[in-house]
Amino acid sequence: MLRLAAAMGVAPEAFWRLSLKEWRMLTQTPRGTAPLGREGLARLMEGWPDGG
Repeated sequence: MLRLAAAMGVAPEAFWRLSLKEWRMLTQTPRGTAPLGREGLARLMEGWPDGG
């Protein structure tokens, strides 16, 4: 769990202060929301080009 928190950008001291409810809110996907697929990513990339 600490590795996942670190990958999410949560500092170790902040991780240890999280309640179980806060941890669940950070790690659960909202109900009814599917992960972004290739088509959705392509649309986002078209609408928000990197400029690089």
